[in-house]
Amino acid sequence: MAGKQASAKADSHRVFGQPRKQSKMFRAGLYARVSTNDQQTIPLQIRALREYTARRGWTVAMQVKEIGSGASARELREQIVEAARRRDIDVVLVWRLDRWGRSVADLLATLQELDHLGVGFVSLTEALDLTTPAGRAMAALLAVFAEFERDILRERVRAGLAHARRNGKRLGRPATAALHADQVRKLYRTNVSKAEIARRLRIGRTSVRRILATYFSPK
Repeated sequence: MAGKQASAKADSHRVFGQPRKQSKMFRAGLYARVSTNDQQTIPLQIRALREYTARRGWTVAMQVKEIGSGASARELREQIVEAARRRDIDVVLVWRLDRWGRSVADLLATLQELDHLGVGFVSLTEALDLTTPAGRAMAALLAVFAEFERDILRERVRAGLAHARRNGKRLGRPATAALHADQVRKLYRTNVSKAEIARRLRIGRTSVRRILATYFSPK
């Protein structure tokens, strides 16, 4: 019986299968984010983050709530990052990875900075815990897959450009202003100002001046 109690006590000190550190009271920074149309889930996120913090025996040093849409800039998230830089927190807690990172590249960049600062990171939904060896190994795999994805995209772009050149396609931005060269010269010969030419043809004044300098020589 005593052995079972000891075993149960030992299991209670494990999170994600890793031993819980009891020697240090971690200061946690909680970050919750929702879209503009989903603001009611903020209390759910905060409650889950606080419950997890309590189970780990950590203290809540700061709490940030942010409302935004899609891949918009996470301005309030910077408060958490700044606290990590000041060493005011030891670990960052989020509900889900997409709440923290705008993209895979942004996610990995911030995780790498936190790792460099010696600040842990936990995402509850994905059970990603960078305070443990298993979590850090998972983050390393994410970085590998992200780089693999970038390499594939670069190869596809190069292949597409090469294919377009072989088929005689002109690459780069279309010369839209140059299509109006004849009209620009005709209007200029009738004493229409450069600004008025640009307005009528809906092209930039710089384009008008460039066309006139290239094609028109005053008599």
